[in-house]
Amino acid sequence: MKDKPRSALAVCAHPDDIEFIAAGTLLLLKEKGWEIHYMNLSGGDLGSLTHNREETRNIRTQEGQSAAKILGATFHDPVSNDLEILYDTDTIKKIAAVIRETHPSIILTHALCDYMIDHENTARLTVTAAFVKGMKNYQTNPPREPIGNDVTIYHGMPHWLQTPLRQKVRSGLYVDTASVQPKKREALAAHKSQKEFLEATQGMDFYLVAMDELSRGVGKLSEKFEYAESWNRHLHLGFSVNKQDPLAEALHDLCLVDEDYERQLETPR
Repeated sequence: MKDKPRSALAVCAHPDDIEFIAAGTLLLLKEKGWEIHYMNLSGGDLGSLTHNREETRNIRTQEGQSAAKILGATFHDPVSNDLEILYDTDTIKKIAAVIRETHPSIILTHALCDYMIDHENTARLTVTAAFVKGMKNYQTNPPREPIGNDVTIYHGMPHWLQTPLRQKVRSGLYVDTASVQPKKREALAAHKSQKEFLEATQGMDFYLVAMDELSRGVGKLSEKFEYAESWNRHLHLGFSVNKQDPLAEALHDLCLVDEDYERQLETPR
């Protein structure tokens, strides 16, 4: 009997966030034989200037499903609304249920410090939901049996590669996404409703070009890759028995670890 493939779960705030920061990494993991899972916490109900909230949520959920299909990922339904992703027990229980269902060794999510609160709360919620994955007395919604496997959480770079206070950021791990950039772009293009909305509200000119420029900017930070996604590894305490870096191990031939940065993190102050 063949072993079950290892699993990676991306948890982001809104439809299209995964495409901006994590789709390349997911595609490369899938090429290595991993199962990949796709979850946006919000249905994206505020992302329109022409449709009401229910219509917008339906449109954007369908777009997310289409994007997940392009990536070859299992889609998990949203559990919240735009600007209502709150750090609360109900949301933690729902994310924890998905984590127990998918048995991920890798979880990809937002930076803990990003330009909007939905992103930050998504990261915090995901961390807590992963922390309770094996707690027998913690009841998820829907109920799911606890799991005992180790998990490593990775936080993506904040949008535009800086904190809300405009501080530049560094990363410990860069993933070369050049080979999958066309597929990443195709998945982002599935979110058709967002092109005009983002250009009108946030000035993200040409949408797909904005994603390419972000990936190119991360690649420039790596000083090695043309296009890249980058990740900072969460402290292992409470999530795995030992320090481990399964993303670097899985994509060893397609990634760059910033050893100097990692040494700084490991050095006692």
